[in-house]
Amino acid sequence: MTVLDATPQSSARAARKAALGSFVGTAIEWYDFFIYGTAAALVLGPQFFPGSSDVAGTLAAFATLAVGFIARPIGGVVMGHFGDRIGRKSMLVVSLLLMGFATVAIGLLPNYAAIGVAAPILLVALRFVQGLGVGGEWGGAVLVATENAPAGKRGLYGAAPQIGVPAGVLLANLVYLPLTAFLSEESFNAWGWRIPFLASAVLVFVAMWIRLGLEESEEFKAAKDAPATEEKMPILEVLTQHWKTVLLAGGTFIATNGIAYAYMVYVLKYGEATLGFDKTTMLALLIASCPFWMAGMAFAAWRSDLVGRRTIYIKSSVALVVAAAVFFPLMDTAILPVMLVAMIGLGFVLGCCAGPQSALFAELFPAKIRYSGASLGYQVGAILGGGLAPMIATSLFAATGTSMSITGYFVLIALVSLMSILLLRVPSAGHMTSPADSRRSSEEVA
Repeated sequence: MTVLDATPQSSARAARKAALGSFVGTAIEWYDFFIYGTAAALVLGPQFFPGSSDVAGTLAAFATLAVGFIARPIGGVVMGHFGDRIGRKSMLVVSLLLMGFATVAIGLLPNYAAIGVAAPILLVALRFVQGLGVGGEWGGAVLVATENAPAGKRGLYGAAPQIGVPAGVLLANLVYLPLTAFLSEESFNAWGWRIPFLASAVLVFVAMWIRLGLEESEEFKAAKDAPATEEKMPILEVLTQHWKTVLLAGGTFIATNGIAYAYMVYVLKYGEATLGFDKTTMLALLIASCPFWMAGMAFAAWRSDLVGRRTIYIKSSVALVVAAAVFFPLMDTAILPVMLVAMIGLGFVLGCCAGPQSALFAELFPAKIRYSGASLGYQVGAILGGGLAPMIATSLFAATGTSMSITGYFVLIALVSLMSILLLRVPSAGHMTSPADSRRSSEEVA
């Protein structure tokens, strides 16, 4: 079937199926990724890095969190190459299998007391495998959603895998909440923390069933069937001809990802160790803010279809500078309603920044190198943002004894992202042509 042979009904069904598959798979993969971050904040330090101070143990646990980010661009490059050459669907399946295997293995991994130094070594290795999986996930999920989107709705449909991120956070913390609430601290530390990792096996099976039913987009099929445009090494073309775009795209994501990871991971530890709240209270605050995070994504993605990706991205980035400046001062009041407002407000603004990102990144690159280009730009921002943020926040507070140093860091990276989107040249029509776009153009010519 060619692009012009597709009926509106079949294209609409394909678009909905692609969006659902992107959302569910991404939510489950990020559930896997985030349960590690939550465990790193709550329990992994003493389990795998005993014999050190609380700060040193937390830093070591967050360092293993960063290992996953180091692996992400490798996964993005490798899966981006094959995703551009072979297809998006196959790489989404591979990424899901890698993530599922590593997550369940972490749940079964003996701690330091049982096997000594082999425990942290294996933990780091499995975290690396998790990073490989999630590194190839985002680009494929985004392209499946955006390349199948109806005309004029690429931003909205592209938000499906983005919304899967806070959905994964929500799911991860909903699993942890009853464990911290009903298990004693001894039971949670001994075995309770492993339950979310082992439960991943069931979730991965569900996501695999959905993803195996996805189809490649007509745009990708058309690009693949045109030998003259086929790129043998997509990553080389990205690095030689589009490197400025990759760096600036990554820059736009530094603050969104960095502040989000501190908000999701570091704040759990901060609320417990510094503000004096228990694990359950901090998890409840994060859970309550997640729906607003998702709402921000959907709203900004919808608006980006109407007024443009860059316009919404700039306005959201300005709002993030303000939200970054007031977040910790509000949290430091230690008044629960004020803390809730701070969590909800920052979550909504982070969502607004992330909402148009899928369509924006996809539209920066032609189809033959799109998986490689979008993935690499995303992972550059992820390493410089989320991979370092929890460690930097912990180190800054340990060195200064005040959250104002963390606030300064937040504002700085928010300004970096704002400057990046101001400098990023966004094609007026982008490089993408959805099936519906093609039909509409054909009808206008006729």
